[in-house]
Amino acid sequence: MDFSTLLVPLLLSFVAVFGLIRRVDVYTALTKGAEEGLGILLRIFPSLIGLLTAVYMLRASGAMDLLGELAAPLLEKLGIPPETAALLFIRPVSGSGALAVGSELMAAHGPDSYIGRVAAVMLGSTETTFYTIAVYFGAAGVKKTRYAIPAALTADLAGFMAAALAVRVFFGGG
Repeated sequence: MDFSTLLVPLLLSFVAVFGLIRRVDVYTALTKGAEEGLGILLRIFPSLIGLLTAVYMLRASGAMDLLGELAAPLLEKLGIPPETAALLFIRPVSGSGALAVGSELMAAHGPDSYIGRVAAVMLGSTETTFYTIAVYFGAAGVKKTRYAIPAALTADLAGFMAAALAVRVFFGGG
């Protein structure tokens, strides 16, 4: 048996022993934490359902393809392959939706193609902005996002452009 299979049991044992040494009721702390987690889930669940519903409606209606066609000239000027437009629109909203789009791009163009590599780097270098804001701001009870969303979307755009540039520099193509 190697160390990695023992890591979680050792970590849990360490926490339990540490709690006992500090005279903390570990079970009560665990159940209180689980209760707080469920409360947070109940607060953020409506936002998550709304976001996921909107993403699937956009994809099913064909609006995502139309947006991609309209954005193609601008994306080319920014150095981003137009084929990745759907990924750019979905990634800030849904990680699983973006993974599906990335998989489709890799299936269509190949994982070692320029587009496949750009899609992979984009998936790894950007965030699901709206999901993250919904979760963290919802958990903290923040109602007004003010500059957080424009700043985060600007960072996503920078990540998309950097991903395309990095693939061109390190692998060529484009």
